[in-house]
Amino acid sequence: MAASEAKDMLKITLVRSPIGIKPKHKLCLKGLGLRRMHHTVELEDTPAVRGMVNKIGYLLAVKGK
Repeated sequence: MAASEAKDMLKITLVRSPIGIKPKHKLCLKGLGLRRMHHTVELEDTPAVRGMVNKIGYLLAVKGK
């Protein structure tokens, strides 16, 4: 990928425990690739990722665009 085609990236960190959250919210965590507390993943900024982040934003810290 050329430098001009670089995609915006989001750094997403799980900062609250998923114990006791709704099953659909746990599926969003799995879809984002977050496994444990303070685990950070770097994902491309797409509408699908944004939707999952918005749904479980109370559990996450997001840095990026």
